[in-house]
Amino acid sequence: MANNAPRIMIAGTGSGCGKTMVTLTVLRAMQRRNIPLAAFKCGPDYIDPMFHKAVLGIPSRNLDLFFISEREVRGQIVRSIPQNGIGVIEGVMGFYDGVSGTTDTASAAHLARETGTPAILVVRPKGQSLSLAAMLSGFRNYAENTLCGVILNGISDTMYPFYRDIVQKSGLKVLGYLPSVPEAEIPDRHLGLVTADELKDLNYRLDLLADAAENRIDIEQILKISRTASQLPDDSEKISPVTKKPVRIAVARDKAFCFYYEDNFEVLRNLGAELVEFSPISDSCIPENTDGLYLGGGYPELHITELSNNVKMRNSIKNAIEKGLPTIAECGGFLYLHEHLEGAEMVGVVRGNAVLTKKLQPFGYVTLTAQDDNMLSACGGQIRAHEFHYAKSENNGHDFVAEKPNGRKWPCVHTTKSLYAGFPHLFLRANIDFPEKFVRACMEWSERRK
Repeated sequence: MANNAPRIMIAGTGSGCGKTMVTLTVLRAMQRRNIPLAAFKCGPDYIDPMFHKAVLGIPSRNLDLFFISEREVRGQIVRSIPQNGIGVIEGVMGFYDGVSGTTDTASAAHLARETGTPAILVVRPKGQSLSLAAMLSGFRNYAENTLCGVILNGISDTMYPFYRDIVQKSGLKVLGYLPSVPEAEIPDRHLGLVTADELKDLNYRLDLLADAAENRIDIEQILKISRTASQLPDDSEKISPVTKKPVRIAVARDKAFCFYYEDNFEVLRNLGAELVEFSPISDSCIPENTDGLYLGGGYPELHITELSNNVKMRNSIKNAIEKGLPTIAECGGFLYLHEHLEGAEMVGVVRGNAVLTKKLQPFGYVTLTAQDDNMLSACGGQIRAHEFHYAKSENNGHDFVAEKPNGRKWPCVHTTKSLYAGFPHLFLRANIDFPEKFVRACMEWSERRK
C-alpha cells in the first residue's frame, strides 16, 4: 500500500553551510505548531541524529543508499513518519556529494530523487554577490533533482533583500533566512559537533533559533511543499525472530559510547533481542544474565581516566569475552578492548596500544570481506560499513579486508567464533545474515549458560 508520508529534505551547498542548525530550527518551529514529526539523516552520521532526537524526544533514522536499497530506505521512511505528520530529512555534505568524487551515489540528491522528496538548499553567502546566482543555477541544472527552494543562512536582516533578489535570478524560490544567533551556536571537535547530551542548555539554544526563524523562514510554505512528496510503498523486507525466546544483549551507552544506528537496534529487536543498556564508566559490571555484548563507537579517548579507573568493569568485560560471550565492538568499543589507550590500561582483549592522531585515518564507506569463518560470517561473506576516526591501533586486525569504492584495500578487524572487534561501524541491515548469526550466537550462549 502506498503512503503519502509528507516530507522535505534540508540539503546544503557543502559541509559547513549550516544544514544541521537550519534543520534543528525547522524541527523546533514545526514542533511549536504541534505537528507530529519524524527526523532522518542522509548518510552514516551519528551526531546529527542525536540532535534530532534531542528536539523530538524520539530516535532519528539514518537513510543511506550505500548501505541498503531504495526499497529498504522507502520502508524506513514510511514506517517512521507518524500519521498526519511530517518527515524532515537532513542532507549530507554538498547536495551532489556521494560515495566518490565522480558520482552522486548515496548523496542527498540521490536520496531525494529516489524517494521523490522535495529538497530545500541551505546557502551561506560568503564573499559572493551575483556569482551566488550562477552557483545556484548550477545546482538547479546540473542533474535531475528535486530542488524547490533556498534558505539563506547567517545573513542579517538588512542584507536579506539583497541576497533574496540574487537567489531569485537562479530560478529557485527563496523560503526565508536565518540570521546569525551567536548564543545558539553549537561547538565542535575532531569528529564533528559535540554531542547533544553535552549541552545542558540545548533547549534554550533551540528556542533562540526558532524565535529567530518565526518571522524570517516561511514554515507554512515548507509544510505545503512537504505535502508534494511522492507517495511511497512500504515493500521492504520484513525481519522475523530467529530465537524462540528473547536473548539479552547488553549495550554500552554513556558519554564514552554513544555512536549507534537506531536501525541496528530495530534489527536486533526484530530478530529476538532484548537490549539492556549499561555504562562502562559508572557501572561495576555488565548486566546480569547477559547473552551478548555490543560496544559501540563514541569518545572513549575523552574519558580515558574514568574508563581505566573502573577496574571492576574492565575485568567483567574481559572475563566475559574470554569465556566466549558473543561480542560486537566497533571503533570506540574496539579501542576500549585494547590493552592500552594512550598508554592507559583498558580491557586487554586486543593486544597492544591505540593512540589518537591529529588527522583522520583511512575513513569513509567500505565493503568488508571475511577472510575466514567467524561469528558473523562465513569466509567470503561481505557487508557494507563505514569508518571515521582519528585513532590508530598498532594491532588493527586482519580477519576482514576493507575496500573503499575507489579500490583501496587494507586488512582490519579481529574475529573469533564469538567476537567482532574493529574500527568499521556495521550497518546491520546491509547484510541481514550478520545480525542473524550474532543473535543465534547469543541464543547458543544463553542455552549453555543455563
